Amino acid sequence: MSCHTVARHRLFVVGLALLVTACATPPAPTDRQDTVVAPTATTAAVPAAEELSIAEIQAQMAAGELTARTLVEAFLQRIDAIDRTGPTLNSIIELNPDARLEAARLDEERAAGRLRGPLHGVPVLLKDNIDAVGMANSAGSLALASHRPAEDAFLVARLREAGAIILGKANLSEWANFRSTRSTSGWSSRGGQTRNPYMLDRNPCGSSAGSATAVAANLVTVSVGTETDGSIMCPAAVTGLVGIKPTLGLVSRQGIIPIAISQDTAGPMARTVADAAALLGAMAGADPRDPEGIAAAAHIQRDYTGYLRADGLAGARIGVVRETFGFHPGVDAVLESALTTLQAAGAELVDPVEIATHEQYREAEYAVLLHEFRRGLNAYLAEHDTPIASLAELIEFNRAHAEEVMPWFGQDILELAESVGNAETDADYLEALETAKRLARVEGLEATLAAHELDVLLTAAVGPAWPTDPINGDHFLGAGYSLAAVAGTPSLTVPAGTVAGLPVGLVFMGPAWSEGRLIELAHAFEQRHQARRPPALKPTLPIP
Repeated sequence: MSCHTVARHRLFVVGLALLVTACATPPAPTDRQDTVVAPTATTAAVPAAEELSIAEIQAQMAAGELTARTLVEAFLQRIDAIDRTGPTLNSIIELNPDARLEAARLDEERAAGRLRGPLHGVPVLLKDNIDAVGMANSAGSLALASHRPAEDAFLVARLREAGAIILGKANLSEWANFRSTRSTSGWSSRGGQTRNPYMLDRNPCGSSAGSATAVAANLVTVSVGTETDGSIMCPAAVTGLVGIKPTLGLVSRQGIIPIAISQDTAGPMARTVADAAALLGAMAGADPRDPEGIAAAAHIQRDYTGYLRADGLAGARIGVVRETFGFHPGVDAVLESALTTLQAAGAELVDPVEIATHEQYREAEYAVLLHEFRRGLNAYLAEHDTPIASLAELIEFNRAHAEEVMPWFGQDILELAESVGNAETDADYLEALETAKRLARVEGLEATLAAHELDVLLTAAVGPAWPTDPINGDHFLGAGYSLAAVAGTPSLTVPAGTVAGLPVGLVFMGPAWSEGRLIELAHAFEQRHQARRPPALKPTLPIP
């Protein structure tokens, strides 16, 4: 999955990998699945797919103005023109060779009067750490480039049942950036470097870099990202998207290459809150194979679009966490404008609120991630017919293929996870887990919400996208989303404005199972604030 973990000496996002500039391009992978199928006779009538929402797609299909097949063709052509060539966004690591066939079948179902729901015929992109039959699942690693799962992940099966077309797999920060403290977001040895569509020499953040860039650049309607700590929130925010990180268990983790079961989750990434809500409803489902599946069963809803109320902010009590502001004056200006919009829409701001345990969970969180990664990865590899059988074998593979795998940064986190897993006791791990959850959730988020009788907390997402730097790694100025990630509670980021043309998002964080309320507040804010602008694919920031 992905996460944004902070050891005091080093702020890093687990799930990040950076964009490489034209003067410093990583070696091109030799086994990438460039399966953009040759144009067919249908492509002459391909419609423009840019900025089409799920509701607009359904309306056009219902009117006979659009088919799933022509929509897939439109995206494949745009991928060929923008992702593979032209600006070379490099967001898609592999395409589904059966996408056209799946679209044709869904068109036949529609013609026969069988509609599966709001995602019927809608193309969806999956992050390349999610099992999907017919494609590799590699976490961006050359070690797993030939790993082709025999079974869909639980969430993928649900998407197919809902009528979604799996268009392909998105590039990501290799191993969801749980590989090195010097990594750059959006880079993987299998997929190369993903670029930010707003300015191509800027970073897309991560680890769900490809999932974000592809949606922002209109290469697909919606996508699925994963997060351990920040890997949906950060890339969504810096590419002008809506991202939802659900409560743990709302979306099954079965069939996803893990970092840490106590924080991992998948979630939707979309251009609008409405599209994210529709995708969340299709993904959500109680899975007995997920450790949180039983607890989630009582809270899962099949349709989150009912929360899309234009007046959803009226009477809402929102706590402003100013501790997450202040790292960039441009970001602060965007956030102040957003606060004005919230108040004008009827929200009551409690400003500021202080979190008594702010950032105190970091050391315990990192210890938990190191322990759970080794255990979780070894279990995933044991359950699948993979080319490597353990974290130890992965480390040796990387050493043997260092020229391709480690041209810019190493694998110090992988090596630390292996050594900690051998030395640390279960008692040490359980103590760290209890500490992290108590400080982040019980004494942190939940205590703050209760003390001020709040619906949600509001924080900064992250600073504007930084220039990709494969030599020095990521350049984080600050971020505000980690509290919910460690607590296992939901968060949602929504575009709030720009700094020098680079998107900035804000984050709503609520108690467990409050996805509906977050959607309600974010939709109302989005409708009033109207901050998102499509990317212009600028090569760089003009400097006078």
